[in-house]
Amino acid sequence: MMTTKRKPCASRSGRPARLSRGVAATELAVCLPIIVLLVVATIEACSMVFLKQSLSIAAYEGVRAAVAPAASTAAINQSCSQVLKDRRIAGGTVTINPGNVASLKPGNFVDVTVSAPCTGNTVVPNVFYRGKTITATASMMIEF
Repeated sequence: MMTTKRKPCASRSGRPARLSRGVAATELAVCLPIIVLLVVATIEACSMVFLKQSLSIAAYEGVRAAVAPAASTAAINQSCSQVLKDRRIAGGTVTINPGNVASLKPGNFVDVTVSAPCTGNTVVPNVFYRGKTITATASMMIEF
């Protein structure tokens, strides 16, 4: 009975299979951190787009409450806060300009600015937007 020594299986390029596995492991070690960074950056960018849109919607709802007849600062703040609460935005602040909405006459403009810190309003730990604050403003004219 004749025994033959088996050759290692070769890949299409003619290299032994274990060498191909080593090359694949090296490529994974080089590429995986870049891919993970891209995924995390995409998730964080999407979180910030969501935050910006939420602030814009809150400012719009607040300014709509401001131009309603018999508007009050409390109604504006409540309208903005409700949107922020529904969208789970933490640390949002509302600024109304001018401060006394009840004294505005038709033709006057009112601005509502809503801002929130990026920290605490993201899915992943804040890496790229750390320490930044996003702001949105809506403006309408009193018409009643």
